[in-house]
Amino acid sequence: MTKKMSMSTSKTSLVLFLCQIISALDVPLDLSQPPTITQQSPKDYIVDPRENIVIQCEAKGKPPPSFSWTRNGTHFDIDKDAQVTMKPNSGTLVINIMNGGKAEAYEGVYQCTARNERGAAVSNNIVIRPSRSPLWTKEKLEPNHVREGDSLVLHCRPPVGLPPPIIFWMDNAFQRLPQSERVSQGLNGDLYFSNVQPEDTREDYICYARFNHTQTIQQKQPISVKVFSTKPVTERQPVLLTPTGSTSTKVELRGNVLLLECIAAGLPTPVIHWIKEGGELPANRTFFENFKKTLKIIDVSEADSGNYKCIARNALGSVHHVISVTVKAAPYWITAPRNLVLSPGEDGTLICRANGSPKPSISWLANGVPIAIAPEDPSRKVDGDTIIFSHVQERSSAVYQCNASNEYGYLLANAFVNVLAEPPRILTPANKLYQVIADSPALLDCAYFGSPKPEIEWFKGVKGSILRGNEYVFHDNGTLEIPVAQKSNAGTYTCVARNELGKIQNEVQLEIKDPTMIIKQPEYKVIQRYGQVSFECIIKHDSTLLPTVTWLKDNDELPDDERFLVGKDNLTIMNVTDKDDGTYTCIVNTTLDSVSASAVLTVVARPNPPFDLELTGQLERSIDLSWIPGDENNSPITSFVVEFEDALHEPGVWRYQTEVPGTQTMAQLKLSPYVNYSFRVIAVNRIGRSQPSEPSEQYLTKSASPDENPANVQGIGSEPDNLVITWEPLKGFQSNGPGLQYKVSWRQKDVDDEWTSVIVANVSKYIVSGTPTFVPYEVKVQALNDLGYAPEPSEVIGHSGEDLPMVAPGNVQVHVINSTLAKVHWDPVPLKSVRGHLQGYKVYYWKVQSLSRRSRRHIEKKILTFRGNKTFGMLPGLEPYSSYKLNVRVVNGKGEGPASPDKVFKTPEGVPSSPSFLKITNPTLDSLTLEWGSPTHPNGVLTSYTLKFQPINNTHELGPLVEIRIPANESSLILKNLNYSTRYKFYFNAQTSVGSGSQITEEAVTIMDEAGILRPAVGAGKGYSEILFATSPVMHTVRPTFYKVQPLYPRIRNVTTAAAETYANISWEYEGPDHANFYVEYGVAGSKEDWKKEIVNGSRSFFVLKGLTPGTAYKVRVGAEGLSGFRSSEDVFETGPAMASRQVDIATQGWFIGLMCAVALLILILLIVCFIRRNKGGKYPVKEKEDAHADPEIQPMKEDDGTFGEYSDAEDHKPLKKGSRTPSDRTVKKEDSDDSLVDYGEGVNGQFNEDGSFIGQYSGKKEKEPAEGNESSEAPSPVNAMNSFV
Repeated sequence: MTKKMSMSTSKTSLVLFLCQIISALDVPLDLSQPPTITQQSPKDYIVDPRENIVIQCEAKGKPPPSFSWTRNGTHFDIDKDAQVTMKPNSGTLVINIMNGGKAEAYEGVYQCTARNERGAAVSNNIVIRPSRSPLWTKEKLEPNHVREGDSLVLHCRPPVGLPPPIIFWMDNAFQRLPQSERVSQGLNGDLYFSNVQPEDTREDYICYARFNHTQTIQQKQPISVKVFSTKPVTERQPVLLTPTGSTSTKVELRGNVLLLECIAAGLPTPVIHWIKEGGELPANRTFFENFKKTLKIIDVSEADSGNYKCIARNALGSVHHVISVTVKAAPYWITAPRNLVLSPGEDGTLICRANGSPKPSISWLANGVPIAIAPEDPSRKVDGDTIIFSHVQERSSAVYQCNASNEYGYLLANAFVNVLAEPPRILTPANKLYQVIADSPALLDCAYFGSPKPEIEWFKGVKGSILRGNEYVFHDNGTLEIPVAQKSNAGTYTCVARNELGKIQNEVQLEIKDPTMIIKQPEYKVIQRYGQVSFECIIKHDSTLLPTVTWLKDNDELPDDERFLVGKDNLTIMNVTDKDDGTYTCIVNTTLDSVSASAVLTVVARPNPPFDLELTGQLERSIDLSWIPGDENNSPITSFVVEFEDALHEPGVWRYQTEVPGTQTMAQLKLSPYVNYSFRVIAVNRIGRSQPSEPSEQYLTKSASPDENPANVQGIGSEPDNLVITWEPLKGFQSNGPGLQYKVSWRQKDVDDEWTSVIVANVSKYIVSGTPTFVPYEVKVQALNDLGYAPEPSEVIGHSGEDLPMVAPGNVQVHVINSTLAKVHWDPVPLKSVRGHLQGYKVYYWKVQSLSRRSRRHIEKKILTFRGNKTFGMLPGLEPYSSYKLNVRVVNGKGEGPASPDKVFKTPEGVPSSPSFLKITNPTLDSLTLEWGSPTHPNGVLTSYTLKFQPINNTHELGPLVEIRIPANESSLILKNLNYSTRYKFYFNAQTSVGSGSQITEEAVTIMDEAGILRPAVGAGKGYSEILFATSPVMHTVRPTFYKVQPLYPRIRNVTTAAAETYANISWEYEGPDHANFYVEYGVAGSKEDWKKEIVNGSRSFFVLKGLTPGTAYKVRVGAEGLSGFRSSEDVFETGPAMASRQVDIATQGWFIGLMCAVALLILILLIVCFIRRNKGGKYPVKEKEDAHADPEIQPMKEDDGTFGEYSDAEDHKPLKKGSRTPSDRTVKKEDSDDSLVDYGEGVNGQFNEDGSFIGQYSGKKEKEPAEGNESSEAPSPVNAMNSFV
């Protein structure tokens, strides 16, 4: 229920336009002009006698006018009255009453005249009268003694005041007396009783008169009314109390409110109905007040004249009255005279046309003087209601008054004739900006003045062509209207005004804005009480306009309540209550437009409880219950639930009685004897159930014998020699009287026995002892009380107690169907031996041993139950190639009988389960090693294994399938002559003589032909798996034919780490497209810092992280570029703790320093000797020359750290000496290539196994390989240097 209010821009524009028309007639105040009255007091001016009297008279003109007054038709000399002053530059009079003046002395008719050299304007005749609020005349009021049912009129007769007072009736406590169709106040203030009732008796009927002008209230003496009763009260047909007679007349003036009244007496109270003879009551202007006793028609016109009939009717008859209404009219304008501005030599007219009933007479005045005696003007000619001006001159300027009058009033209008010669002037400000909403009218103002009247033209743009056509509307006041403005209409507009004396132009700007719209309006909501509701109001608006959103409730401000939360585009109401029900309106205002949308909120809740429960129609077995529904709380009541309480048997317990539709407020209830009833009613609607009503009065029914017997009677033995008879006892209200007991009877069935009976009370079972085992009995239970027995009960069949079966089933046979299923047969036992209800047979079976393993295990017996008299059953889920035993037992309600002799049977062989595991190890360039485990369940004697495999190329196509048969006693196999770097898929299963079992599959890849790199071994767990390996096998050198298969989903898994103190080897398994570019991300575990990223060269599946901190836990993960950013799961590792060096730093020892100095001195002497010999031209062996010159790649000493270089021959590839050690800080220098393992296998003590695991610090070294690329050897510590000399 959403309603949207229209935009208000059109109305605003229309008002603006009308204002512009009026202002366009004004003469600029800097030009000479006759006076114009701008403000004056009302014609009938009632003043407060306690305050100063202010009679307004304001006027404008050039030169400024002077003012004078007349009082009662003669000049009023204000200078002679000290109490009267005139405001400066104004004609307004102030009569000082508060300083001793009396308002009554200044009653009269006043008229103001404003005069300058160009004419004189006069005001209306202002009648000054002080208000009056006289006191009530004292009178002695006799009590009114009235018979019940008679009519009564209490007269108010207020004192005559000015203006007339407002009448109302109250009591001594200042409470308004209640009014109704029977008792109401008339238009004259009297209080009318159509018929009196005993409750009308009181002594404080007081009429009050409120005089609003003086803000006083006058009180009449209290009136006493005493109503006496006579039986019976006589009913009366209607009689009119007012107006009297059958007809009356009424005269009302045009534009006023017509009030017609009819008040009637009668019993029952009459109802009033109104009609207009020969016509209809005017729609939209007709209202009924005072309980339809008053007919109200607003804004009456001559068309409302006619005969109006009121009809008063009750059950005994009717009466009517005809009021003849005549609508007269004080004078009203048809064409009021308007100011006339003429240039010398022009012609013009003043028109004064008025209407009224009777028709008013028209008279003219010039400058306040009747025109007949005014000075002559040759340019003026009076023709009835028109004055014609021809060839006016400047002396023709004057103010003319037109007076239209009849017996009901007069109209007086001033209109001047101003003769001027003025060039055009534009009064609208230059470059005025107009902003208009698109698709609404645009009104561009060009207020002008000139004499003669200028012509107005509009142009679009500065040099645009003149605007014409139906797209524009040109108004007489110069305004340009664009009825439906579009974006294309925006721009600069030029207004040009010209007359014979000159020309002028003005520019204005027009901007077109997008309309404000509510794109998501609030919607009708139904919410439960105490819930939360939200109304949306999402808007779209022009970006240059600033909207304000206001929410209203029922067209008023939102309650000042913190539960109302106003958001940017919604209104939320928390904890909704009933008072929040109503219409919510979202109003969006900008400076140019306004839009709104409304929605209704309906608050629903569970209904209020019914009330006023009443019991009627009391009978022995039924009663009528009626009630009044509570408030349904905006959700219709769907049903009423009636509950009862039995205060005699179950006090405080309420039980369901019946349910009736929600439209029904009465129910006939069935009753039981000997119950003390109370009833309550619960209302139900869609929201839920109301609270229960207050209980009704109690009603005790008479006692009677029981109507019914106990239910659910049974006879079941609990022991082999008894019969237990049970029943459901009757409820208290079912007993129908005091002394409730039960007669229990039984006899053996099919035996000619008499009934055995006992009478018991306050129990619900009886045990019969000494019965035969499991024989049928007839049983019945009858209720009785002090007033008699219930009807004869029906009989039920029961049995005495059961005993265990005596005989085991015989002739048990087993038929083995297959290796997992067998069928068992047996002969039924005789029914007499069952000694109870036969429930079925149980088969116990268990596995003795497996024939393939010959090993016994814990015996676990299984049980299958077969219901009823079944003599066979299936044994599913057997294990193949096994030995079983079983037996069969019969079951009754007491338990199981003896077991049959054990029967032995065997199951044949079956197919085996899959091998327990398949592991692929030792991948090389052309071979793979397969290892497997035997099946967990061989299910027979294994005969062999079958291996099938086929290659998979880079496009995921399968090659030919190769099959190999392997003896059953084998557990491994080496496949050779495979292609390098090729993926293979393997299928492996086991066989018995019955057939092949389920297979296990694996994939593996032979290694690439890359020297120095070994991949970790990988293996599969138990069961089926699809795992990527770092190796791949191939069988043939001939390229096989491949078959397309689905590509594997890319994944990285089995991320493993082997950590040392400052570095770690990371390896992983990858499955997916070839040529993936990997990267390793790592960081300190538990830290919130960003991951550090290292790029892996090539497509290797291992990487070495260097520069780690000892004793620190790290997290690591591996990802692949270009594969939607997928990564492996995280792994956590910890670097080893930093260890202190066990070596002694001899660099600081004195003997070491001395030794080094000696060595340096010897080298210096040797160099000097060589230099001398060379200069002498001596020869020396080439080898010595080579020894004398150090290898340029091996520096004797590094300048940066002062350590010695290692002496080695780079070409001879000599191994390092045994005494060499790692640096004392156990760190490894970071090389340019981070992912080379060669350095860690040979250049340092720490090494890794083929699977990437760290071996240790003191492993032996391999022969050093030549340096390649930009790799360099690491400089040893001084200690290492010394060890190399040893």
